[in-house]
Amino acid sequence: MTRAQQIGVVIGLAIVAALTMLRADDPGIFKLIRGVTFDEYQRLVPRNFEPMPVRVVDIDEASLREFGQWPWPRDRLALLVDRLSQMGAAAIAFDVLFAEPDRLSPRNVVREVAGVDPLLAEKLPDNDEIFAGSIAGKPVVLGFGLSNEGGYRPPVKAGFAFTGESPVSAPPFLSASTPLRPQLEANAAGLGHISLNPGNPSPVVRAVPLFLTDGEQLYPNLAIEALRVAQGVSTYVLSGAPDRAGVMTSAKIGDFVVPLTAAGELWLYVTPDRAERYISARQVLAGAGVSPDVAAAVNGSVIFVGTSAAGLQDIRVTALGENVPGVSLHAQAVEQILSGQFLSRPDWADGLEILVIAVLGCLLVVVTTFVSPAVALICGLLITAMALVASWLSFLYAGLLFDPLAPIISGSITHFAATSFRILVIDRERRAVRRAFGHYLSPSLLHRIEHTRDALRLGGDDRELTVMFVDVRNFTEISERLAPAEVVRFLNTLLDALSRHVVANEGTLDKFIGDSIMAFWNAPIDVTDHATKAVRAALAMRETLAELNAGDAFGFGPGQQVGIGIGIHTGLACVGNMGAKTRFNYSAVGDAVNVAARIESCCKEVGFDILISDSTAKLVQTMALVEAGAIPLKGKSSRTKILAVVGNERVAASREFAALDIVHRQLIQALHLHSKNTRKLVGTAKLGAAQVIDGLTEFYQRISARTDHFRDMSEDIEKNAAD
Repeated sequence: MTRAQQIGVVIGLAIVAALTMLRADDPGIFKLIRGVTFDEYQRLVPRNFEPMPVRVVDIDEASLREFGQWPWPRDRLALLVDRLSQMGAAAIAFDVLFAEPDRLSPRNVVREVAGVDPLLAEKLPDNDEIFAGSIAGKPVVLGFGLSNEGGYRPPVKAGFAFTGESPVSAPPFLSASTPLRPQLEANAAGLGHISLNPGNPSPVVRAVPLFLTDGEQLYPNLAIEALRVAQGVSTYVLSGAPDRAGVMTSAKIGDFVVPLTAAGELWLYVTPDRAERYISARQVLAGAGVSPDVAAAVNGSVIFVGTSAAGLQDIRVTALGENVPGVSLHAQAVEQILSGQFLSRPDWADGLEILVIAVLGCLLVVVTTFVSPAVALICGLLITAMALVASWLSFLYAGLLFDPLAPIISGSITHFAATSFRILVIDRERRAVRRAFGHYLSPSLLHRIEHTRDALRLGGDDRELTVMFVDVRNFTEISERLAPAEVVRFLNTLLDALSRHVVANEGTLDKFIGDSIMAFWNAPIDVTDHATKAVRAALAMRETLAELNAGDAFGFGPGQQVGIGIGIHTGLACVGNMGAKTRFNYSAVGDAVNVAARIESCCKEVGFDILISDSTAKLVQTMALVEAGAIPLKGKSSRTKILAVVGNERVAASREFAALDIVHRQLIQALHLHSKNTRKLVGTAKLGAAQVIDGLTEFYQRISARTDHFRDMSEDIEKNAAD
């Protein structure tokens, strides 16, 4: 073991120790990530909605329009209770606070009128008394809220039995609650707290505390109190840890056993919100009576009364990302208990995750330090995959919640730190070269650079380059009819296929500019026959594009062809690392680059896909070339002679091209002399072109409209050479 490796191991183990202690401390960011992960699991596989004897009587917008704004007079709520009871509701739970006297009660209204005899007011009905009389003897559960003032605690209507050590101190603490109206509190069959996530800053309700505690007494929540009353049982049986007080493991409510967190919470496993869960309060209070469908839905069901009206602000966010009425979460808790589909996070899950972080972190440090980074990366990816798969399968088949991201994040940090140290300390020189050029050089060129150190000159160097620009024809039209993701897939397919030919022919990929490619040859080291290799790459791109179009690789359908334009020029340019000290690119600049780009832009006007400058043509005379005129280029005082690349040496040696070349030369002469024979020669050239390559047909169709590109061409070329 070298000294550098020893230092790397020590630093890596120190990082693992720090990450392990951080996870043991479990900061808020870890809890947030863990919660979001478990939300995603539920979104992938939510609990299936099954018809259950649980319904929400919804004080919805339609009910408010018909019966007026909330709060309603409590004699109307008494009517609601009477009708639900007559229909056979197993329990009626109100997710509503009844802390204040009913202001709409006739007795209270008259008392506020000046000059009215108090004795008269006492003779008028009191809605609270009516409501209290209605709920007496019925399976009605009222809710109470939490308060930060006073010390009032509601009475408990149920008993508690314990197995194991006492779990009384486990749930969240109840310091005070909102007092209910005394007669309502006395007549209710059950009382339960309506808080869904007390003390939790997250807007997402993931777990519901089924109990609260004041240190001596436990207080059930509305959902399980409704379930207890519906079954007619009087006692909760709570299980604690066998050897440690202050821990809950499960609660037995009549016939149902509910697994709990150590703090007495139920992990909600929710379904997408469904209309079948709700009954509008308007339907229950209808003057014409209740429909048979509503009566059938209420009969034998646990009924929760609450509101979905937006103005009453009882909207919560579920793990599925849905905004739902808070009362529906109480209903879903009972549905979940009835279905037996539970989620649980064992109390040993934290310890397991901490151990995994420590063990896998040490393994990654050793692998990264002593084995190649590629093997270390594979190990890291395997660990990531195993953590994700194990966590997912535990959720899917056992409802267990294990956090995969904490080990993955910790392992990634460890791997990154150890790899970074190795890159900085071990093999720096060779890796610096490979990092600088590995993304845009062919493997053969990179090998030559690594083993021919003097051939690499950085920092800006004037060299003769052959520069190529490739652009997609009608890209704007293509992108307008595709979705953004489809545009990206199209470009990735096309540019990947085309750019391979640059690398295969010892070229350097400079950059991708939207739908364009810039490449050059003869840098960073000398490349023999660089012009020939650039033209060979262009011809290979033509063939590849034809294959992609024929195989409908882009998915555009039959007849939808993608075209490209390629411009090539050979000339002097400055090539090297350019940019800022902290961020730079290896690129080329100069007139040669500009000329190549402008030649490529002429492809559409000329009607051919591969155009090269005269300077490049002089270096590839064995190729099949035809003159395409002298084109005025932006920024150039004189026109630039360009040629169309028909094919390679094999095409140039063919009889068909030889015949075409004779006709083409005659056509150029005719265009130069304004000959009347031009049209006939164009027709003959078209016939000859069809025997050589399909793409020349459009070239000759447009040539008659470009006569100015051929007139006095020799004078422009001579002037350009003199400049």
